[in-house]
Amino acid sequence: MLEQATAPLTDAAKQRIFAMLDRDGDGVVSRTEYLARVDRAAAAMGRGGDDPVVHTARAAHEHVFADMDADHDGRVTFEEYRAWAGHESFERSCRSALGSLFDVADHDGDGRLTREEFTRLRMASRNTETDAGQAFDDLDTDADGLVDREDYLAGIHDYVTTGSSPMAAAYRTLPTP
Repeated sequence: MLEQATAPLTDAAKQRIFAMLDRDGDGVVSRTEYLARVDRAAAAMGRGGDDPVVHTARAAHEHVFADMDADHDGRVTFEEYRAWAGHESFERSCRSALGSLFDVADHDGDGRLTREEFTRLRMASRNTETDAGQAFDDLDTDADGLVDREDYLAGIHDYVTTGSSPMAAAYRTLPTP
């Protein structure tokens, strides 16, 4: 019974994330479109393309795209994404890719993001400043003004797999392409 109740939320979460990835709104995510998220995050955080952390993020995202693209045509449709997204794919490839974006934002390498770092990272992923701020507040459960890497990744994992998490606010409103 619980599975049936959460399935529509999970599909809605997948639709929100797919819309965030489909930057031009054409219904597919191209390899170029997907990998550009690393460049946007790097630019938002003032990191150049030759930064080793950016190289690591790009490689992790290459792996995710290859994993998502079931028919290997260089384009991921929502149907491919829907079939792919979930706990196993998150652990197999997304955790390292999303963690690498976190690392791009984490300038001092302490495994925690300030509100400013978090907001800049999330805005590079098409979140509004308000929604990113709400997600930060929801993830900063100890009110120390920082979000830990594992809490961030757990929040995204829970959003993708259950549709409910502190990261839900980050996906509330997406700007138009």
